[in-house]
Amino acid sequence: MRPDGLSSTNGFSQAAYGSTSRKASLNGQQNTSANGESQSNGAVKPLTSSYFGHNREEVTRILIQSLYELGYGGAASTLSSESGYQLETPGVATFRSAVLDGRWSEAERILVQSFRNMAPKNGQKGASEEMLVLAEDADRSEMLFYLRQQKFLELLEARELGSALQVLRQELTPLNYDVDRLHALSSLLMCPTELLHEQAGWDGPISSSRERLLADLSKSISPSVMIPQHRLAILLDYVKQGQIGNCLYHNTAEAPSLYSDHMCDRGDFPLDVTANLNQHIDEVWHCGFSHDGTKLVTAGQDRTVLIYDTSTFTVLHRLNGHLDGVAFASWSPDDSKLITCSQDRTARVWNAETGRCLLTIDHHCHPVTAAGWAPDSESFVTSSFDANSGLCHWSMRGSPLHTWKGGFRTQDCAISPDGRRLVAADTDSKLHVFDFHTYEEVYCLSLPSKPTSVAISRDSKHMLVNLAEGEIQLIDMETTTVVRRFRGYKQGSYVIRSTFGGAAENFVVSGSEDSRIYIWHKENGTLVETLEAHTKGCVNSISWSPTNPGMFVSAGDDKAVRIWSKDPERHRPIGGASQRGGISSTGFPRTSALRTTSTF
Repeated sequence: MRPDGLSSTNGFSQAAYGSTSRKASLNGQQNTSANGESQSNGAVKPLTSSYFGHNREEVTRILIQSLYELGYGGAASTLSSESGYQLETPGVATFRSAVLDGRWSEAERILVQSFRNMAPKNGQKGASEEMLVLAEDADRSEMLFYLRQQKFLELLEARELGSALQVLRQELTPLNYDVDRLHALSSLLMCPTELLHEQAGWDGPISSSRERLLADLSKSISPSVMIPQHRLAILLDYVKQGQIGNCLYHNTAEAPSLYSDHMCDRGDFPLDVTANLNQHIDEVWHCGFSHDGTKLVTAGQDRTVLIYDTSTFTVLHRLNGHLDGVAFASWSPDDSKLITCSQDRTARVWNAETGRCLLTIDHHCHPVTAAGWAPDSESFVTSSFDANSGLCHWSMRGSPLHTWKGGFRTQDCAISPDGRRLVAADTDSKLHVFDFHTYEEVYCLSLPSKPTSVAISRDSKHMLVNLAEGEIQLIDMETTTVVRRFRGYKQGSYVIRSTFGGAAENFVVSGSEDSRIYIWHKENGTLVETLEAHTKGCVNSISWSPTNPGMFVSAGDDKAVRIWSKDPERHRPIGGASQRGGISSTGFPRTSALRTTSTF
């Protein structure tokens, strides 16, 4: 049979996975003591003996499971025979086989019998061979519902509608469990076969969906008799994540080796300024690498947008046309286009290869603060301080596809890489999250102070929100939980943008009003580095190269764009003392709406 969802081609059979194995002596005779102690060459090895402080039985059974999963069925059988430990009880093996083979009556009989007879808990001996040891919180109705739901969906896919209706009415409905889900299943009776999987959130009866069903059911079965799927792999993941979590400078997408303890060298981290770009003549407010890492865009108060070749950092294009400072720029997902957002109340779309302006959005009545691209690079969203159209979705023809109502002014916006969510930072200390396909608001979060920027991780699971009070929050996009808070940098008067950094986005990086760059470890919140970054004023924006983990860029009020990487000579050409922002590089106080957190 297939253990943990693996096919029999991996080298083991149903009997091998679930059988009761006994240890064989050298003369071929089985020799197992009555109290469960196994013997080898006359030596007694108690089952309670430990392996470097770990339970010997647990370690051995997990190894047996892993050998089967790796396809080493013979080795797994040998280990079971030599150790005297069985992987699963006969009842669990029979139940597993019944579920994976679709023998629903047999699976249900074992399940009902286990609840009726209250099988011993915590792996105690003496249970019937065809009973399961259930977890303390096991719910009979829930487990039966899962089994019968699978049966119902398989009948639907086979277009046996009469039998499916009978299961729905006579087996699922009487359980009175998850009424909303029951109604959803009822609606599937009229669903075309080709849409069944998508509508049901189900991937079919053969292999994967039954394996997933078994995994769900196993959560209600004591792990003492049914080890959770892929247990060794999960434990090894914990080990690797623990090593990454303890490595402050972990900056590689490759997982640590299991052969040795892991620690990255600080000397390999990008802590030195290796290039200064001084083409701007005023404060630089934004910087950003293209997705393929071959280009860099910078923009600022001098109304200029510059595109650089990152192999030499020579200027490829100087984009002119905005009549006021440019606060934001965003590459399309395919890097063919660039959108820039300005205080002149317009957003412009440019051809990234030629530098030609393709489209100008002049709909907004107040400064355009940010923009985000749809995954297909054929439409985009603009955000603005314009309360009547603070958030608009546009086609590449310049026609509005949707305008969100609600009367809020938007400081920043971002679309998740998977295209599911649109996040808008409201100047009224709120964060709006919309379904980008339906335009409906999914939830709205109240924040302790005004949000000034939002960034979404590459896996679309988390967002970083900068708050005017000087705190960065890492928020789970599904649960809305604040996973971590990052403090220590300076923010209060101006827009500061943070971002994810590193090869696997292991870091949170932010500029600051004290001319410094702050780098935190994302997983444990430790402040890894504080860099004396620019000569005066704010460090407004940071961008980490998506293709070169050893490089990032900063943009500051001192008119400079700085390239950070590893300098073999450890030379850091930064001059002048740091000073807090408050006066612009022109010598005049900053009063613009985009550069401050004030609103109209």
